[in-house]
Amino acid sequence: MEKPRAGSILLLFALSIHPLAHAVADTQTLEFRYGVSQVPNYELKYPADFPHFNYLNADAPKGGTLVLPWLKPLSTVSPMYQPAGFYRSYDYLIERAGDEPSGYYGSLAESIALSADRRRIVFRLRPQARWHDGRPITATDVKFSVETFRADIMAHGWAGALAWVADVNILNPLTVEIRADSDIAKQLFILGYMPIVPAHFWLDRDVSEPITTPPPQSGPYRLTDVSQGRYVTYERVPDYWARDLPVNRGKFNFNTIRYERYLDATVAREALRAGLLDVWTETDSRHWLSSYDVPARDRGWLVLGTLASGNQSGARYRLALNTRRQPFDDIRVREALARALDFEWQIRALHGGQLTRANSFFADSMFASSGLPGEAEKALLEPHRAQLPARVFTHPFSFPSTDGVGVDRDGLSRARALLGKAGYRVVDGVMVDDAGEPFVIEFLSFSRDDQRILLPYMRSLSILGIQTDIRMIERTGYYNRRRNADYDAILVYGGIEVPPSWELRPFFHSSSTLYLNASGLSDPAVDAMVEAALSATHLDDFVSACRALDRVLLWNYYQIPLDALGETRIVYWDKFGRPDLPEEMYVTPFPDGWWFDEEKAARISF
Repeated sequence: MEKPRAGSILLLFALSIHPLAHAVADTQTLEFRYGVSQVPNYELKYPADFPHFNYLNADAPKGGTLVLPWLKPLSTVSPMYQPAGFYRSYDYLIERAGDEPSGYYGSLAESIALSADRRRIVFRLRPQARWHDGRPITATDVKFSVETFRADIMAHGWAGALAWVADVNILNPLTVEIRADSDIAKQLFILGYMPIVPAHFWLDRDVSEPITTPPPQSGPYRLTDVSQGRYVTYERVPDYWARDLPVNRGKFNFNTIRYERYLDATVAREALRAGLLDVWTETDSRHWLSSYDVPARDRGWLVLGTLASGNQSGARYRLALNTRRQPFDDIRVREALARALDFEWQIRALHGGQLTRANSFFADSMFASSGLPGEAEKALLEPHRAQLPARVFTHPFSFPSTDGVGVDRDGLSRARALLGKAGYRVVDGVMVDDAGEPFVIEFLSFSRDDQRILLPYMRSLSILGIQTDIRMIERTGYYNRRRNADYDAILVYGGIEVPPSWELRPFFHSSSTLYLNASGLSDPAVDAMVEAALSATHLDDFVSACRALDRVLLWNYYQIPLDALGETRIVYWDKFGRPDLPEEMYVTPFPDGWWFDEEKAARISF
């Protein structure tokens, strides 16, 4: 065997005393791969030399314009504030395949390695990666991005989403290591969702300052035109450095993408029907059923379609009760409020029978609990038996169902009985506690759409003698009050990634900030189930932990899941080509896998 040279010995000695020595040396023992998965022992669908994702049309033509709506404020183009379409003008470390449950492939990262304990991930960046200004994308940019978003100065929830990050280390200009306090593979979704922003631009600037001049970008589109409060325009970058990567072939086909700002959904729907918008995502069943019976639809120009959303499970909305306030810290009160909700009536009367109830926080996925807990779940739950509702072990959970034709007298009767056990009684038609104080619930909201869900529920609560109100405030005030837990109850988005990942701690763990932990949960059993899920190294253990968590959340009635997510409904002008998709899709390539079809567009006249 050849003896090591003196220089090599000195290098090894230097590494041994350097703070990053072990990290650098360890990279030599890691197995770097072209892809990675959240699920342990998962076999990736695509081989190392795959040319493109099967569900994309690699020969899709380039050209045309796509116009999309934007209903949020449009006053800055800083990626820190997540303006309309910003994610198309930046690069990401990894890209999720849409046609498999949990496959992530290198995008900005040329290769990825997980440590044996799955608490460390190392990315080797592609040397050809460039910002649009020609400067290379380096490990410094990745470290800056992770640490900046983790600080979450703009309070978008990144702090909770990245709370698992223990450290970020630059191993060399093109290699970066991220360390976690649990299985880092569970966090691949958030790593693939986080844009890499230019450190050389932001280091000497205040990232919280709104800007209207675009900073350096690197992605397939470049932000080229901004009209504050009105629109933003992106132009495709013909010489985009990553245009020929397998994860990108067949994507980013429009020459121009423009986002038009609308103040509300009603105006946006009118703009769509007038041809000013190309696509609209319809979340209101009333409009889905009756608002698009127009001549253009009869001619086949305006189309109602759906997009698969198998990458998310759970409810579209959950009603979150603030358990850090009385009386919502009482499980009897929370169950009573759940029993007073006649969701079947809402489905029939308000949604035309188009929705279904989400009976799980992970509804329509393998992670949803059902029946009685299995042996693996019981093993996780048993240490917490004394603090858990006894029914966790003895009864399958389901929300009460009704015939949906009128007042749910049985549900209200059960709710009244539970409130009686909690110390409430009705005096002159008003529900009061032992001190004679009325039971009052204030629902906090900034969205008029919430009223449609809450008003029928409030009528049921009024039958019980509970006084209710919806406090409508502007968006900034809402976020401030939510951060300070200054509310009784709010409606929150209920979707959870499949497989469950970054949301588990921010949404449910006691260590989470109150903004994302909407119910202010501080439950040792919930914490233990979350940690068990995030630490699981085998799929069966991961599933069991999530199902056990589901049971604890459901039987404690911390939040009330409403309608199941289902497929995404879109209304669009039929002037686009779309790839042929397999029956089972997890992430639909919309709109980045679509393309402009000149022949179809020529048929349409307004």
